[in-house]
Amino acid sequence: MAYDDLICGTIVTPDGPIQDGWVAVASGRIAEIGTGAEPDAERRHDSGGGLVLPGVIDGQTHAGSYGGLAGLASTTRSAIAGGVTTIVDMPYDNPEPLSTVALLHDKIAAIDADAHCDVALYATVMPGRGVGDVRALIEAGIVAFKISSFESSPTRFPRIAADLMLDLLEELAGTDIPLGLHNEDQEIVRARMALARAQGQDGIAAHSASRPLAAELSASAAFLELGAAAGGHAHLVHLSHPRGFRLVEHYRGDGFRSTGELCVHYLWFDPDTDGKTLGALMKVNPPIRPGQCAALWAEITEGRVAFVSSDHSSWPIDSKQTPSMFSAGAGVTGLETLLPAFFTGAEAQGLDAAALCAAQLSERPAKFFGLWPQKGAIQVGADADLAVLTPETFRWDSAHAHDGLNWSPYDGRQFSARVSRTYLRGKLAWDGTDVRAQAGQGRYVRRGTSAWFR
Repeated sequence: MAYDDLICGTIVTPDGPIQDGWVAVASGRIAEIGTGAEPDAERRHDSGGGLVLPGVIDGQTHAGSYGGLAGLASTTRSAIAGGVTTIVDMPYDNPEPLSTVALLHDKIAAIDADAHCDVALYATVMPGRGVGDVRALIEAGIVAFKISSFESSPTRFPRIAADLMLDLLEELAGTDIPLGLHNEDQEIVRARMALARAQGQDGIAAHSASRPLAAELSASAAFLELGAAAGGHAHLVHLSHPRGFRLVEHYRGDGFRSTGELCVHYLWFDPDTDGKTLGALMKVNPPIRPGQCAALWAEITEGRVAFVSSDHSSWPIDSKQTPSMFSAGAGVTGLETLLPAFFTGAEAQGLDAAALCAAQLSERPAKFFGLWPQKGAIQVGADADLAVLTPETFRWDSAHAHDGLNWSPYDGRQFSARVSRTYLRGKLAWDGTDVRAQAGQGRYVRRGTSAWFR
């Protein structure tokens, strides 16, 4: 019998690369992996010397933060063009965060109608409502929960006080479900922002100074201690400094379930060298810290980073073009640049970029969010989610992006590899020029049985 598809190239598997290899696909799953004599297949795809990687699982995206659930269409289209076959979307949708089963059903319906890639979901809790919906949300397939210690909006992005934080960690303690935290101390940040404004300070340097590392680390430490007391899995969704990862490692060494995540922009930009050119285009929270790129790469190689994500935010350029840095939107686009940016950066550090991409962008987030072994690696039985990366130097131009936003802090940056094809469950979803995946081809992905701590 003939397989449906055969995808040929250097196959990056968990056991290492297979030169001149092939992946055989049947009914959307990987049926066989090999080298040499090729089995029969209805369609043969030659990557032309490219790397065949597992499809990226972007563990932190914000599809609905501006345009609501309709944002899933453009966000997932952009994901497919970037080699991302599954996004893990945050709950902070406009106008109401995903905090009830009814809202979850609404979002699943939007995925079924509009998604071009697969989608797993975070949920949250709201002040004053308690944890009554948590169990039902877990039963409905939520992969993680997310809260914030800083209030950007009282309705869409509220602050969760320590008592509810503890309640939630205790509720999750008997499960494998992580609780992620946006980790900034509200009192410190608001006081320092007021001081900066009073002194007439503005610009990207003032942004970093007004949200100091102390605000990030103090919120992180308090959360980790609550997690330790409750026995829950405490996850810091964006650490901007090596000290944060060392703090997480301390708690993990003491036997507590603690993890820290790194976003790719912390590995690429520096306000001291890029701030004058980029300004608000590189504004994120917590801020990108000066002089930390090389040290953060070391945290990855030393094993203290759980995984790397994009933290893609669907803000239009208008949100960045404000009179003051303090009123500009926080967040950057990044789905189409995650894989080439991380690969390029790893190569520049002299690392095994292909293996590191497969681990940090696919295998580790798959295991973290309970999607393994269905997703996250090129192995028999897994979904045939694949990204072909072709060695080819090019400069990023967001005018050609598929996110409907068409701006990026990476504009003009040179990457060393291009996403030339993406396959979603064996079907060609991106051909290097056009998104072939149709709206609704993506699926809602429920949490499975894999766990980070077990």
